[in-house]
Amino acid sequence: MVKPEPPEQLPAESEENAAYCLVEGVEALDRLPWGANPPPWAPGRREEGTAMGQAASGDRTWCMSEVDIFCDLTSEEMGVIAQGAPMKTYSSGELLFTPHSPVEALFILKEGRVRVFRISQDGRALTTAIVNPGTIFGEMALLGHRMYDNYAEALEQTVVCVMNQDAVRKFLLGDPRIAARITEILGKRLADMEQRLCDTIFKSVPQRVASTLKTLAVSEHRTFGPDLAVVSLTHEQIATLAGTARETTTKVLGDFADRDLIKLHRGRITVLDMDQLEAEIGG
Repeated sequence: MVKPEPPEQLPAESEENAAYCLVEGVEALDRLPWGANPPPWAPGRREEGTAMGQAASGDRTWCMSEVDIFCDLTSEEMGVIAQGAPMKTYSSGELLFTPHSPVEALFILKEGRVRVFRISQDGRALTTAIVNPGTIFGEMALLGHRMYDNYAEALEQTVVCVMNQDAVRKFLLGDPRIAARITEILGKRLADMEQRLCDTIFKSVPQRVASTLKTLAVSEHRTFGPDLAVVSLTHEQIATLAGTARETTTKVLGDFADRDLIKLHRGRITVLDMDQLEAEIGG
């Protein structure tokens, strides 16, 4: 009788990986050296891809619909803008831009999610934003929006519409309705960054993790009833948003799970009690 082989054992994460340290020399992110065996910090690691929806359809205004800055436009007006905003698809883990390969363009995210992050001199990653569908982002000096020091990574298969400088000047800044909504969006992002800075200074780690979960649950729009919502990020990515280490975040999330505030899954978290989670955030 053939003796069955024991199940494969996954290697435990080292202390170095637990500190979510990226690489020694950020140029490695542009070379993508990890091949078939990416380290824990590699873009796209442990992320689950999603099926694409309408990206392959012939609707040229597909990227324009349901995007806040275009909500005042007619379908004919959106069709004109779509001529100057071709669609592009990125696979999970693919980098849209890096400090070493900057792109002077405005991205309109239609499907998927994008993580915007920076890397410190000692190699740590700081996630500054998780971009959800219906949002604009990218390096565009015309809008006062500079992202030269940022990386943008597709967390899952992603569809964007890309507008160059000339298209932004002609179609966006030339329309007072769109320009006003862009101003609102950039103002809200500044307020969000100020709030995160205050949280980092004044709130404890459990409060910051709870606040991060709430913000993500609301922004992802993946709600299932008044108290149930899903956050599709790993512990490591939540840690970088909350400004703490992965092992600390895992401990806090485990405590929340033991108290039935959340339920943990691979690559995602279900919020079971939003009211109690908000109570954890405090004033």
